[in-house]
Amino acid sequence: MLLQNKVVVVTGGSRGIGRAIALASAREGADVAINYWGDNDKSYGKASAVESIVAEIEALGRRAIAVEGNVAERDTGIELIARTVDAFGHVDVLSSNAGICPFHAFLDMPASVYETTVAVNLNGAFYVTQAAANQMKAQGTGGAIVATSSISALVGGGMQTHYTPTKAGVHSLMQSCAIALGPYGIRCNSVMPGTIATDLNADDLSDTDKRAYMEKRIPLGRLGAPDDVAQCVVFLASDRARYVTGASLLVDGGLFVNLQ
Repeated sequence: MLLQNKVVVVTGGSRGIGRAIALASAREGADVAINYWGDNDKSYGKASAVESIVAEIEALGRRAIAVEGNVAERDTGIELIARTVDAFGHVDVLSSNAGICPFHAFLDMPASVYETTVAVNLNGAFYVTQAAANQMKAQGTGGAIVATSSISALVGGGMQTHYTPTKAGVHSLMQSCAIALGPYGIRCNSVMPGTIATDLNADDLSDTDKRAYMEKRIPLGRLGAPDDVAQCVVFLASDRARYVTGASLLVDGGLFVNLQ
C-alpha cells in the first residue's frame, strides 16, 4: 500500500489517465479528491464518468470527493485544495493531470484554440500546483507533485503547435518547482506518456491501419493503457521515490527512442 492513508488530488480525474491515477491511488490506500469539468454525459451506464469513479473508489473502501471546476481559472485550484482539506484534513499528493489537445493546423489556427490550450494545460498546471504547494508548506510535512507532461514535450507535431509547447512547459514547471519547493520537502516530477489508448481517442484509433502503424513504431508492440501511466505516477508520489525530484519519466513503450 504505497499511499496508505495519504490524500491524493487528481485534476482531470474522471476520465482517461486521470481516472486511472485516481483508481490506482485508491488501490494503494489513498483517499482521493477528483477535479473534473463539465462531465455530465451518462457514458458509464446510468452514471456519469465522475459519479462512476467516485463509486469505484468508495467500493475499494476509500473516501472520495468530486469538485467541478475549470483548472484554467486560478480560483479552481484554490477551491479544490480547500475542499480537499475540509473533507480529509490534509493534502499529501497532487497529480496535475488535466489537459486538452484539439488537433489543428498551424497557419489558420484561431487564437481561441491556442489560448484555451495554453490556459488549461500550462496555466492550469501552474495554478493548481501553487495552491497545493502552499497547503503542503503550511502543513510542514512535505508532499509530492506529479504532473502529466507528454512525449510531445520532446518531439514536434504539425497538428500540435499549440499543444507541444504547453507540455514542454509542464515539464519545465516541475523542474523549477523542484528547486523552489525542495526546501519544504515537496518533490516535483513529471511523467511523459506516449500514445495511450483512452475513451477520448478511441475514434481516432478505431482506424485499424493507423492503430497498426502506431503499434509498429513502439518497441513493446502495443499502445499504452491509462494504468501504465498511473502506476508510474503512484511510484513517483510514494516514499519509494523519496529521493527523486525534478525528474521526468517517459512512459511510452520505447516510442521516443525509436523515433529515428
